[in-house]
This record gives sequence, C-alpha cells and structure tokens, in this order.
Amino acid sequence: MKDISTLLSHDYVPALVNRLVRYCTLDTQSDRHIEDIPSTPRQWELARLLMEELKSLGLSDVALDEHCYLIARLPATLGCESLPCFALMAHMDTASDVPGSPVKPRVIEAYDGKAIRLSETRTLDPEEFEDLKGHEGDTLVVTDGNTLLGADDKAGVAEIMTALEWLVKNPQIAHGPMEIYFTPDEETGKGMNLFPLENVKAIACYTLDGGRSAEIEAECFTAYAVQAKFLGKVIHIGAARGKLANAVAMASHFVSLLPRSESPEATDNWYGYYCPIEIKGTMEEAVVEIYLRDFEAQGMERRISAMKAFAGAVEAQFPLGKVELTIKKQYINMKEKLDQRPEVMEKLRVAVEKTGAVPTMKPIRGGTDGSRLTEKGIPTPNVFTGGYNYHSRNEWASVAEMSLAVLTVKNLIQEWAR
Repeated sequence: MKDISTLLSHDYVPALVNRLVRYCTLDTQSDRHIEDIPSTPRQWELARLLMEELKSLGLSDVALDEHCYLIARLPATLGCESLPCFALMAHMDTASDVPGSPVKPRVIEAYDGKAIRLSETRTLDPEEFEDLKGHEGDTLVVTDGNTLLGADDKAGVAEIMTALEWLVKNPQIAHGPMEIYFTPDEETGKGMNLFPLENVKAIACYTLDGGRSAEIEAECFTAYAVQAKFLGKVIHIGAARGKLANAVAMASHFVSLLPRSESPEATDNWYGYYCPIEIKGTMEEAVVEIYLRDFEAQGMERRISAMKAFAGAVEAQFPLGKVELTIKKQYINMKEKLDQRPEVMEKLRVAVEKTGAVPTMKPIRGGTDGSRLTEKGIPTPNVFTGGYNYHSRNEWASVAEMSLAVLTVKNLIQEWAR
C-alpha cells in the first residue's frame, strides 16, 4: 500500500469517513428468506438518502424504482459525448449473519498497532487478525463488538460518492457518459433479479465490493443453493420401533455426510466447498439449506451429483422417510465473459497502477452483483474497498485503503475518457 500518511492527507478524506459512518448507522440488513425485492423495507432509507445526495451534487438524472434500484447518470463533458458509457456499482444492503443494528461505528485515528478493545468480551488483536499488521498510523473504523459494521458494502458506496463529488467539483476533468448503480439485496443473491437492464447504457461496469487494497477480481465461484427437505413418519416415540422416520435425525445425518475437507473453513484460493447454511424442522419435516461453490463447471456437476447421492444414502438409512431436493443456480463464474473483454480489466489495472499501488489478481470466494451483471452481458470486475472481516462483529475498515480506492475510481474515470 502507498504511504499511509499521504493517503490520509487528501482533502476528501474527512468527507469519506463521514459518509461511511453515516451510512453504516442505518440498518439495511436484507433477509434471504423473503423473495420480495427489496427483501426488507429498511433498505429504502439509505436509497432515499443517496438519491438526495446525488441530486445535491447536481446530478439531474437520478431515478429510484419500485424495487429500490437507484440509478444516476452523469452526462459527458463537452467533446466526450461519443465516448462509451461505463458504470460504477455498490450494494446498499448488509448481511444477516450477525446482528446489524444498532451499528455504532468508532473512528480510531493514528492506530498504534495494538489490540483494540471493541467491547467487554471482544477484542481486535493483530495477533489473531493479522490484516491489522502494517496499519500503524492509519485511521480505522470499527464496530462496538455487538454488530457488523456494514463496510460491506457501504465503504464502496462512500467511495463512489466521494469520487463523484470530486468529479462534479472539477468540471475541467474530461469524461465520457457515466452511470451509477446502487442496488438492494446483493447479500441474498437476488440483487440483480429485477435490475432494470433495459434502462442502462453502460457497456462495462466496476463494482466496489472487495477487500484489501489493490486487490482486483475477475473470477468468482459458480454458485448453487440446495434445499433438502426431509419428510419423516411420526408415531409416539414409545411405540416407534419399525414405525418412526425422524426427519430431524435424517437432516442431521445428511449434514454429517458433507465432506469436512470441502467446507469453507477447510478451503481457500480456488478450492470449492459445501456449506450448510440453515437447518430447521421437527420429527415430521425438516429442511436444510446448503450452498455449493466451485470455480469449475465440472466441479459443480460433481457437487450436485454428490447431493443426490447423499439424499439416496439418507433414504437408505431411513426407509420410511423421503428426501426431496430443490437445486437452484445463483450465479456463475464471470471469468469467461470477462476474458472476452480484456480492455475492461486493462483499464482497471492501469487505474490501480497510477495510484502507485501494485494490483493483485485474486478469485472472489463468493459472488457479487458484478457476477450477475457480467452474466447479463455487462462485464463487471470487482474492486477493493479497504474493508476486512466482513459479515462479522469484528468487521473494520482502513481509511487509507478507502482513500486508495477513491484514487483508483478517479483514475478509472480518466482512463475511460482516453
């Protein structure tokens, strides 16, 4: 990372921090159990706030639709009208893995490199969270240990808004037409389901939804969700011999068959996994939801076949019971389509290098709205935001790395004007 003190010295940094803190205090958790988009009404508050902020920057073409998709357009400067349109994107919702309200962000200036006490029971210690090492002198934004922070993806939102403000205040900077997308329900995997693709003109997009500085991502998991329903046969347990099929036991047995060596906690880099997300039910009926992740289509086919084999094994162990599988595709690896448009990644690489940082390519061990948008025909690689420990009470953000992300966006705007 570039010199921390230099990154923190930019005049936009106070506004950047203020935006992150202000956005994070709003509860925008989505709910994967709800099919509506947005899945929670609380996402509207941030959407309406951003709509007003965009208008206050002077953008006249700002639209918030009935599904909470916020789209803004910035016309090209004089002489750049014929340049191709590109877009910037971030999502407004936060994950539901841990409590998301009330978020009480705390700003730590001139971090001393020591353990940070978040609460009576929770500490951010660099010996445990090694990403803190090297951030001495940085400004950090942390939680109070009781909720997530929401830097995923409000850091991305704040960075886009800060770069936009710079662009509007510097009309001498030539740029082509631009679009801004702020989306709901990315965390539920449904963020692009109702995206108004017919209303946008961008031929490429960049989603700010990554992690550590200078990491750029053009490859993600292919993702499927499996719902396994276990139908038991119930009778009084005192007279159960040869007559009972316990759906709870069936579900438990199914989960136990998932390979431990192919779990999220046992894999990294390009290794996929099986992950049970939720289990609930009674002796009569139980349901398990499992996420399947793999970078290769052949690997995903193997995992889906394994689900069917595990279901058969459970039915063999519980002959009076039945297992029903519902298998749904969530998103696919965006690498192939991004490889067809190398100039999109090349502009991003140059934009990072012009900040003085060295871009690092890595796979996303997950997916983003960019994965789905790429699938829909608009290539959308992922850009770092400077956030860490996402989806946890230990989440934190580096303001120096957020500043670097703003510089990267500034450079991207100018690269697309060449």
